[in-house]
Amino acid sequence: MRKIVVFTGAGISAESGLQTFRGTDGLWEGYRIEEVATPEAWQRDPARVQHFYNLRRKACIAAQPNAAHCYLADLAKLEDVQIITQNIDDLHERAGSDRVLHLHGQIRMSQSSLDSKAIYSIAGDTLLMTDCCERGAPLRPHVVWFGEAVPAMDVAIAMAEGADVFIVIGTSLQVYPAANLLHYLKSDCTLIFVDPNASNYSVPAKTVLVEQTAIKSIPYLQNLLAK
Repeated sequence: MRKIVVFTGAGISAESGLQTFRGTDGLWEGYRIEEVATPEAWQRDPARVQHFYNLRRKACIAAQPNAAHCYLADLAKLEDVQIITQNIDDLHERAGSDRVLHLHGQIRMSQSSLDSKAIYSIAGDTLLMTDCCERGAPLRPHVVWFGEAVPAMDVAIAMAEGADVFIVIGTSLQVYPAANLLHYLKSDCTLIFVDPNASNYSVPAKTVLVEQTAIKSIPYLQNLLAK
């Protein structure tokens, strides 16, 4: 059985109605990234950061898995499929995928502002500034911000190294260190890049380009993986 590793980004969840990480105007739901997605932002105005992620959490909970999420879950019934995602939503899991590695955290979880390993589930869509860990420190979103290390990166690298097929869906490969995963693929690994503008990006010469959205790529992926 082939080991298929799928690396997903904001594009796959955009088709469920979730706003992509960075719009053409450099804003994210009306906020500049440096205002809400850095450790400095949390130090400067934690209530603002908390409010922003409460809005995002509410949107993620309201969203539903789309056909692309469901296709990957169904594919796992036939192949050895693992998913690495840059997304902080849980749409892969709700579609039925149970082997999902979240590189950048999970919006429906919180962590202690003193200890990033102290992680808690969030009941509902709101995390309050009065919600604290056992040590009395405020809980913050369980999200990897700009300037922070990516704890799961070593696990993701190991997954990439073992892949027979590596499928990139919904990410422009512009966010590092996650974009470096391509450098760890075996020489005989089949690399498939799904993106409406795939030909505009710099990818290895043997990459199979599927210039479609995540949902529209499904029949192409079915055909490629049947070979």
